[in-house]
Amino acid sequence: MKRLVILCVAAALAAVISSARSVRLQADGNMAQQLPEPRKQFGAGVTGAFEGWFTKKDGSRWFLVGYYNRNSRQALDVPVGPDNRIEPGGPDMGQPTHFLPGRQTGMFVVPVPKTFGPDDRLTWTIVANGQSASIPLRLHPDYVIDPFTEIAIGNTPPVVRFEEKGAAVQGPVAQVDAAATRAASVASPMTLMLWAADDMKYLSSTGAPVSGSRPPVTITWSKYRGPGDVAFEKAKPPVDALSETGKAPFNGKAITTVTFSEPGDYVLHVTANDYSGDGGGGFVCCWTTAVMKVSVSPR
Repeated sequence: MKRLVILCVAAALAAVISSARSVRLQADGNMAQQLPEPRKQFGAGVTGAFEGWFTKKDGSRWFLVGYYNRNSRQALDVPVGPDNRIEPGGPDMGQPTHFLPGRQTGMFVVPVPKTFGPDDRLTWTIVANGQSASIPLRLHPDYVIDPFTEIAIGNTPPVVRFEEKGAAVQGPVAQVDAAATRAASVASPMTLMLWAADDMKYLSSTGAPVSGSRPPVTITWSKYRGPGDVAFEKAKPPVDALSETGKAPFNGKAITTVTFSEPGDYVLHVTANDYSGDGGGGFVCCWTTAVMKVSVSPR
């Protein structure tokens, strides 16, 4: 009986919190961020997801954005244009054109114009399966985040590199304009290598220790843009620990291959999660995103 009472109280609190969140979204004009319809296998729409905004050490401000594809089995391709646009200043601000099923958290960043104030906004509109959804991106104080540090224990996102001694990327900062570049041929597997390092810090909502079978870093590759199909040998390749020691407690390397069905220009996306898991386990930290442009030529 005591357990039942606790569960009922918890459910009531969750309902109050959800209601308060809904009211705040309505007050902010963020109605599109509410998720009004359940998931389907096919035929549903896609809604952008505003994760929040942050300021880098150099003073620049950035919107962190993901999306929710309400289809559980249908990936969608929506080219940049009238049906996939960020305005004003767009339509192309580095958003994806390939939408994986389900919730994809913090996939890319959009630079905030220097002249932006609290009352200004960008709007991301997606029209998919005949359904239109728009979300605002605003400098609202309720949406300030710190995706680079989890302050309770000082956890930080993994550091990734596409080359062993190459440029390091840390945090959810994927931006098409800053993408690495590669070349490939149709139907010829291209090797993808990723080096990752992490501080191996962990904080759970219950205080429980991390499972011994849980890897320090997990990698997920996906198609982000491109005209054809993209097939990964392993979209989630294991990150094997390296024998040589580095500055970080964990250092590893992941290898997979990717094959393209058609020639053209593609963008691949990679997410590196640490122990905190997808979306930082609710803390909006600590994961890293990066993108790679691939020019694919005919055979």
